[in-house]
Amino acid sequence: MSHTSMRRAAVVAFSAMLVATGLTIGVGPGVAGAAECSPSSHATKRDFSTVWITHNYTKTVTPTEVAAGGLVTYKSVVGTTSIGNPYLNTFIDYPPAGFGAPVKATVKRYTFPGGQQTAEFTPVPNGAGYQVTSPGWFINASNPVVVEMTYQVPEDTTPGSTVTSGGIKTKGTVGIANTLPNLTACFTVRHQNPGEVVDGSLDDSGFGSGEGQLSATGSLEESLARILGDVLDGLISS
Repeated sequence: MSHTSMRRAAVVAFSAMLVATGLTIGVGPGVAGAAECSPSSHATKRDFSTVWITHNYTKTVTPTEVAAGGLVTYKSVVGTTSIGNPYLNTFIDYPPAGFGAPVKATVKRYTFPGGQQTAEFTPVPNGAGYQVTSPGWFINASNPVVVEMTYQVPEDTTPGSTVTSGGIKTKGTVGIANTLPNLTACFTVRHQNPGEVVDGSLDDSGFGSGEGQLSATGSLEESLARILGDVLDGLISS
């Protein structure tokens, strides 16, 4: 039998064992309550401060379902569909209450002569939020500013609950400054799937991989393959 076939057979056998021992866990609530938990929101600003130019603000969260301890990313877009070229120099994101500092923050903005480019920034605390700053990010109809901040969901978050973020705050020129506490995004906390349970148990016991972070999908087969891989390779080669 080939190494690949043996690996797959072991994964299938281990999966069957998880089901037989009752380790398989449901994926959390169904569609009930989905209408009350929106993963995105949108706002506009058009008044004398913007010289009647429309500015747009959007905030979205992904994924829309995640287990406690997992990662969520809030994507905020600040742009305009009208003429004009405001400059954004400060962006503040307000995560859900109880969340720690972002583990990663990026800003996609217009650069000359490179055009739209994404770079990592180090956010700093600002009240209940975290801010990134610049001398000025140029905005026009073709070049919005896109800020993404990634946070870890607290380990004690209750499965089945919904989590709603705070809003955003912006500062800059030509009326782009705005405070939007209701520009929120909501996700649902699901139960850990079997692969995440196994990963967490091994990590707690000191047997997890040094690279042992969960796959983006939380796939059982991916997690088990990673966990069993080194062991199987050792057995097969012996």
